[in-house]
Amino acid sequence: MKLGLHIGYWGSSLPTAAPPAIAEAERLGFDSIWTAESYGSDALTPLAWWGASTSRVRLGTNLAQLSARTPTAMAMAALTLDHLSGGRAAVGLGVSGPQVVEGWYGQPFPKPLVRTREYISIMRQVLAREEPVTNDGPQYQLPYRGADGTGLGKPLKSITHPLRSDVPILLGAEGPKNVALAAEIADGWFPIFYSPRHDALYRESLSEGFARAGARRTPETFEVLPSVTVVMDDDVEAAADRVRPTLALYIGGMGAKEVNFHFDVFVRMGYEAEAHKIQDLYLAGDKGAAVAAVPTKMVEDIALIGPLDKIRDDLEIWRSSMTTTMLLGTFDLEVLRTMAELVL
Repeated sequence: MKLGLHIGYWGSSLPTAAPPAIAEAERLGFDSIWTAESYGSDALTPLAWWGASTSRVRLGTNLAQLSARTPTAMAMAALTLDHLSGGRAAVGLGVSGPQVVEGWYGQPFPKPLVRTREYISIMRQVLAREEPVTNDGPQYQLPYRGADGTGLGKPLKSITHPLRSDVPILLGAEGPKNVALAAEIADGWFPIFYSPRHDALYRESLSEGFARAGARRTPETFEVLPSVTVVMDDDVEAAADRVRPTLALYIGGMGAKEVNFHFDVFVRMGYEAEAHKIQDLYLAGDKGAAVAAVPTKMVEDIALIGPLDKIRDDLEIWRSSMTTTMLLGTFDLEVLRTMAELVL
C-alpha cells in the first residue's frame, strides 16, 4: 500500500501550509500529490505551481470536474503537465453534482455516465494522437455540426506530441453504476468515503465493470485510492469530534435532499437511520445537532482515529482491503511522518 497527499481544494484563501507538506511528503517517499476543485480554486494551477518544486511524486487531480472543461481542453492540460513533469501526470475526473454543474457551470446534469464515457473516449483519442479527433455522441460533437455553427470545423490532431499516450485517467465515483464504469474505462478509482469493513459493497460493482467487453484494466492493475482522514489523539471521542463536522456537511448539506451521492454511500453502509437524522437536522439549520448525531462507529469506518497503537491496529484492515494508495488529507507534518513510518 502506497501513500499520497491529498491537498484538496481551497477554502476562503490560499493554504500556506501546503508547500511544506508537499516537500515533506516527497522526502518521506509518498507516491503522489493530488489537488481538487469545487467552485473556487481550480485543480490545475496549484498542481503545476506546487508540482514544479518536486522531482519524483506523481502529480494528479482528485478531482477535476468534467463540466469545467471540454474533454479536449482537459487532454491538453494533461499532456502539457505530463511534459513539464517528465511523465508524472495523472488525471482524476468527477461529474460533481447537479447543484454545481447547473448552478456554477450552467450545464445540464442528466446522463452523467454517458457524458463520462464520451469525455474519456475523446481524451484518449487526443493522447493517442493516431488520427484527427472525432466524436458524434449526444454530449459532445467533434467537429460541431449544430445548425447554429458555421460548418467550417474540421477534425484536428494535437499539434503537440504527447510524452505518453497512456497518461492515467482515474474516476471519482460513489454510486454502483459509476463505480462499475470506473472499472470498465478508467485506470483507477477514487472513493471519497471508503470503508474497508464494507469491502464487498464495492467489489460487486467493480467486478461488473472488469467483466465488460473491452475493459481497460484487471483488478490486479487497477488503482484504488481512498481519501483517509487521520486524527491522532489519546481520546478517541475527541479525535472523532474533529471528523464529525465534515461527515455532517457531506451527508446533510452537500447536494440537494433529493440528490446527495454522499448520503447514499452511508445508507449503503447500513447507516440509513443515522444518515436521515443527520440530513434532517442539517437542512433544518441545526448544524450542531447534526454534527453530534454522527456516531463514532461511522467515523471509524472511513477514518483512522485515536492513539497510535489503535491506528496501527486499525491499519491492518486497510492493508487487507483493495486499497492500493491511501490519500492523506492533512498538512500536519507529524501525521505525515508517523503514517510514513507505519505504512511505508
